[in-house]
Amino acid sequence: MASLLGVIIVVGISMYNENLNVGIIAIAFAIGIGAIFAGLSASEVMQAWPLDLFMVLTGVTFLFGIATTNGTMEKLTGNAVRMAGGNTALIPLILFLLITLITTIGPGNIATFTLMAPVALAISERIGMRAFLMSLLIVGAAEGAAFSPLTPTGIISTHFLSKMTSQLASLGQTLGNLDTLAWKIYFNSMFAQLVANVGGFFLLGGWVWLRRQRSIKLSIDEIAPKPEPLNRAQWMTVGCIVLLVCLVILPGLPVSRDWFPPTVMNLIGSGRSANVGAIAFLLASFLLICNAGDSKTAIESMPWSVIVMVGGMAILIDVMDKAGGMNALAGMISAISNPVSVNGVLAFVSGVISSYSSSSGVVMPMFLPLVPGLVEALGGGNAVAMVSSINVGSHLVDTSPLSLFGAVCVACAAKSEDKGKLFRQLLIWGLSMSVVGAVLCYVMFGLLAL
Repeated sequence: MASLLGVIIVVGISMYNENLNVGIIAIAFAIGIGAIFAGLSASEVMQAWPLDLFMVLTGVTFLFGIATTNGTMEKLTGNAVRMAGGNTALIPLILFLLITLITTIGPGNIATFTLMAPVALAISERIGMRAFLMSLLIVGAAEGAAFSPLTPTGIISTHFLSKMTSQLASLGQTLGNLDTLAWKIYFNSMFAQLVANVGGFFLLGGWVWLRRQRSIKLSIDEIAPKPEPLNRAQWMTVGCIVLLVCLVILPGLPVSRDWFPPTVMNLIGSGRSANVGAIAFLLASFLLICNAGDSKTAIESMPWSVIVMVGGMAILIDVMDKAGGMNALAGMISAISNPVSVNGVLAFVSGVISSYSSSSGVVMPMFLPLVPGLVEALGGGNAVAMVSSINVGSHLVDTSPLSLFGAVCVACAAKSEDKGKLFRQLLIWGLSMSVVGAVLCYVMFGLLAL
């Protein structure tokens, strides 16, 4: 129980002071709890640092740090928005699809959102759409695609899923191909975000706005000025991004797996599974050697805060598990749920905590390792459904201005917007998503067993 109390204190600190990197505090607590309650030395505790996860996150975020800082992503975005021409009704759809695509191929939800939110909210003023509606749309797109196996958040989810494979196997649950499961979790998240945030967009004024656009035509140059053509470095970056996606996806497909001999697979991964981090390091090095990127600015753009949070919390949760705290927490949750309702309970609890804390840096590392213990304590349940419930519940609430996403929306809203009103709207919507997420996950993953 002492280790569980330590984790609760660390999570409470993260909710109270969002400017403090809770990963550092988590490591300190892990050292203390490990020494006092688990008989672990500081050296043994530090060995729990998730090195494989760290390497993958570093490689992926560095490659896309190059793509962002050398202007490639900005020009691709500008050209994509201009595809709407003078039809303003197409712009929300293009922005949604663009954010979904960019998030999916590797930068992840945080990097894509911070890149796209200023553009989208500036455009919303020019086309007469309320910032609140645009915020629902772009947050829904970024968070829906957040769990792509190519993105940092998806990588974190898959990492914890792979760690629980042997435990679940001993309980009679065989997960099967992890790459397939990772994409299933991705589509589960996408569907939930479509129902909640995109559904909210249409219900709260988006449909009325779309109908009004039938009689409105604007010059695309007023909405999105034409960017300069891609230069040599940017074309090389585009090529590397396309190659990254191909090298990650194709080796796992039956139709194309024979294209990759053992030597190539050893270079980009192992067996028939590609390692997105290894591929990213290879491609990023190629871009640097060809002078297509600046390593210093790319490193500065990387989400080091999240990486440290994830690593620190992973160490603390590992110590908590060895000290018996994970079994205690699983027992508490199983006492108020059954194999069906546990999905709603997990989504609600993770959503409430995520409203005031980091979804991927704190909530996921804390709750995902609970899944095997919950399956055992409940005497059943779907492990993948529980993982999806935690992921969906923790990310549906991110429209709240207490999170990075909501805060960026308020900061980037046009001067003509009432930012106090926007803050209240996003706060109410974001907090309500903890309940909506619980209901959605109960129905989707519990009753319907999607």
